[in-house]
Parts: sequence; C-alpha cells; structure tokens
Amino acid sequence: MQHPPEPFPPNLTNELAKERNRAAAERTLMAWIRTSLSLISFGFGIDRVVEALDQGLGPQVDHAHLARNLGLSFIAIGTLALLAASFSHREDLRRIQRGDFTYISRLSLSFVVAIALILAGLFAFLGILLF
Repeated sequence: MQHPPEPFPPNLTNELAKERNRAAAERTLMAWIRTSLSLISFGFGIDRVVEALDQGLGPQVDHAHLARNLGLSFIAIGTLALLAASFSHREDLRRIQRGDFTYISRLSLSFVVAIALILAGLFAFLGILLF
C-alpha cells in the first residue's frame, strides 16, 4: 500500500511575505481609523461650537445652519471612509490568504475622501460667500 505524497512544507519566504503584507494592511487600516476619527471629531466639534454660539448669541447667527451642515458632512465623510476602509481591509486579508498577489486596479479610497472633502469645502465656501 502506497501512502499519498506528503504536502510540500510551507515556503518560509512566502509565509514571511504574507505576514509583512498583513501587517501593512493593519497599518493602513489604523491610519484610516485615525483619519476617520479626526473627521468625525472635527465635525462634532463644529456642531457643538455652533450650538453653543446659538445659545449664547440667540438667533443672530446667520451661518449656524451652514456650519451645522458642514459639521454633519464631516461626520458623514469620516463614517463612510471608515466603513469603506474596513471593507477594503477585509478584502486585502482575503487576497493575502488566497495568495492572490496580482495587481487589481481599483478606485483609491484616499482619492474618494479627498473629493468628498473638496466638495464639502466648496459648499461651505459658497455658502459663506453667498449668504
């Protein structure tokens, strides 16, 4: 009776490369967590400052509604960026596990967040300029 051939032992170089890629994916996710937390905190801070000014000055503040929307948009951008980064991280870990190291072109999450912040800034600028 012949025994089935034993599986090849894992290649140490490949396994270490997988571990380095996993660690890089973790660092990237942590950077997105910091970025998203900053956006959410900044948006929350804008909203709290505007609310405090509203209570202190009464309805004399014209731009309170605009500032509140700006704060909410920062919170939304930060939350959506964190959600997208989490999904991207999970997919990166799956690709590492499968050993699928072929380059796949995809939309940059950083670029999407940059465009969203540009739009929020543009709306804030126009809102202050026109109202």
